[in-house]
Amino acid sequence: MEYDYYDYEKLLEKAYEELPENVKHHGSRFEVPPASVTIEGNKTIIDNFVDIAEAMNRDPQHLLKFILKEVATAGTLEGRRVILQGRFTPYLIGNKFKKYLKDYVICPVCGAPDTKITKKGRFHYLKCEACGAETPIAHL
Repeated sequence: MEYDYYDYEKLLEKAYEELPENVKHHGSRFEVPPASVTIEGNKTIIDNFVDIAEAMNRDPQHLLKFILKEVATAGTLEGRRVILQGRFTPYLIGNKFKKYLKDYVICPVCGAPDTKITKKGRFHYLKCEACGAETPIAHL
């Protein structure tokens, strides 16, 4: 089959045909596991905390600092889980993770999760590895 290299639609079709099968599906390749929250007495335990931080490609200590600040409590990272002082619903914890994703993981320019936190001088930026955008963020 011969291609007219000035026909954009046919070139686009050819490029799409040559994509690997796993790329063609528009499903999200970025999935964060839901928080596994247990309440024991006056403590809230997030069992899969480190797994969530790894899925977001973030340092668990940074994520912990954010969660503690958001729910205004003390807590500790023990192994792969976090123990928070106080009773917090799974719904509230889930919402805090979503807020962290929005503020510190997802690129506000292109929507890609391929970001990292960088520091230039006194300021912190969300650097997108997909589109190259650098967005200033509030440091914890």
